Amino acid sequence: MPTAPPSSRDVALETRFFWERFKKPIIAGAIVVLLAVTAFSGYRFYSDRRAAAASAALASANTAQGYEQVIARYANTSAAADAYILLAEAQRREKKFTEANRTLETFIAKYPKHEFVSTAKMAMAANLDALGKTDEALATYQQIASVYPNSYSAPLAMLSQVYILKAKNRNDDARRICETILTQYRTSFWAGEAMQQLRLLKPVTTSMPQPTAAPTIPPMLAIPPAPAPQAPPEPNQPQGAPSPKKP
Repeated sequence: MPTAPPSSRDVALETRFFWERFKKPIIAGAIVVLLAVTAFSGYRFYSDRRAAAASAALASANTAQGYEQVIARYANTSAAADAYILLAEAQRREKKFTEANRTLETFIAKYPKHEFVSTAKMAMAANLDALGKTDEALATYQQIASVYPNSYSAPLAMLSQVYILKAKNRNDDARRICETILTQYRTSFWAGEAMQQLRLLKPVTTSMPQPTAAPTIPPMLAIPPAPAPQAPPEPNQPQGAPSPKKP
């Protein structure tokens, strides 16, 4: 038996019915989306303007006080992160090594994923060394080389260990580190310095100098030796008077 054709639907009626039923939720959702887009655009505009102002303030700052103002006014910006590094360097130039390390510790705590974290720790180790805390500096350099093996700071941290170990007369340990640098970081800028330090750390063996053989000259070209001086001839002895002949 032939089936009856489906009854046609009034699309306009169904659309109107759907709109009347869900009008309020649709309008509310559209308003939320519009507000979200507006808020995001405004935040991006504000962030970009603030970042640009922070960068300009950092560019004009050249003292410790100027860097502190950038950190205070433009917190959580990339310029503020850079200002911590520059502030620590300014404090180091003034030989305020303890204050510089506190600044670097704050930077690491606020920006643990920053690309300059290993550089900040290198500066902290150098400050400890300047304060005479060589054991703490050595431990910090060892930590940097271990935690950041693929960073630019790793071979420099190992080379810095060499200088401290040499000062402590631990030449064998220093020599092993130089060999490690030449093995793992042979293409690094610091490999040349490691090679030079390794030459200086090689044990020096003293031996008696071998006598150099005198050059042989063919007999025909040799200068003949001077004749030996001869004794002057003895003067003639006076002959005795002839004896008279006997008769």
